[in-house]
Amino acid sequence: MAESLRLLEAIRQMHEAIRAAVLERCESQAVEELAAVAQEDEGDTVFAIDKVSEALLIGHLEQAAADAPLLLLAEGLPGEGMVLPRSARVADAVFRVLVDPIDGTRGLMYQKRPAWILTGVAPNRGPATSLRDIELAMQTEIPLLKQHACDQLWVCGRGPVEGRRIDRFTGRSQPLTPRPSRATRIEHGCVSFARFFPGARDVLASIDEQVTTALLGAQPAGKALCFEDQYACTGGQLYELMMGHDRVVADLRPLVAPVLHQRGRAVGLCCHPYDLCTARIAEAAGVVLTDVAGAALNAPLNLEAEVAWVGYANAQLQAAFEPALRQALGDHGLLACAERDHAGKHTRAERA
Repeated sequence: MAESLRLLEAIRQMHEAIRAAVLERCESQAVEELAAVAQEDEGDTVFAIDKVSEALLIGHLEQAAADAPLLLLAEGLPGEGMVLPRSARVADAVFRVLVDPIDGTRGLMYQKRPAWILTGVAPNRGPATSLRDIELAMQTEIPLLKQHACDQLWVCGRGPVEGRRIDRFTGRSQPLTPRPSRATRIEHGCVSFARFFPGARDVLASIDEQVTTALLGAQPAGKALCFEDQYACTGGQLYELMMGHDRVVADLRPLVAPVLHQRGRAVGLCCHPYDLCTARIAEAAGVVLTDVAGAALNAPLNLEAEVAWVGYANAQLQAAFEPALRQALGDHGLLACAERDHAGKHTRAERA
């Protein structure tokens, strides 16, 4: 634990350097330039704006790894990761560091929603290392150009969540304490089923309708009993749960693979472990994160696994919501897929 704490300041500096560089690029380039496709990776499309962070990411962590070598796993880098310092071997790595340099690229490059820099640090246990091993996590907001404040949250070991809200123009900051919703029902709250991209959105929407109707009953004329927010950024979704803005978020995209196969379509973009590498922060704030079978959320610390997950602002919401979700998954023939997901996370190749 003491060794991972020494990485805290290096990670903070890395986050702030990436945030500054990305904001500078957003100010100096047109949307069309930022949205240009730089490369197509198996995990996701890499846009021009994503490439801004790569050199900063490696440079900051290489300096920090001088005394304790680490294996860097980041979106955009090869799946086997990069050992730092580069003179070290994989067997020398004390830590596995999982990073998403820009989570929420699409919303940021079009100046629609803030993005997040996500980092999780775990003792290296080889391929067996998982999200549950993460000891140090930090997430830093990349704000919109018209936004003066940006938030940063982190947790070390089993300690409390720490945070600050930074005025990016003055550099001044003030303490920030996350407070998940204490509501025990979903009425008049935000409940979201992730369906950002084409691919079985009809099935995901049908599950959404079945679950919310089971919990709310018939919709009164002219009323809205709950609402949703399709924030296409897992770090942003976790933040919304932490800050009391959302009550439930469900990302079930990997479960609809059988439906897509039946339709002769490929599985689209799903959530990966690097999107969830700051889950430890949300849990420390009081958010309940589970897999779709209701067990504590976990996934291997790699770049390939596709992860279905559910986040609840508190345990009372989980108790109310989970049976209805399980019923809906069963009715749509996806319960077996959910149970398989619980038994072990799978890559797209393994699932095919």
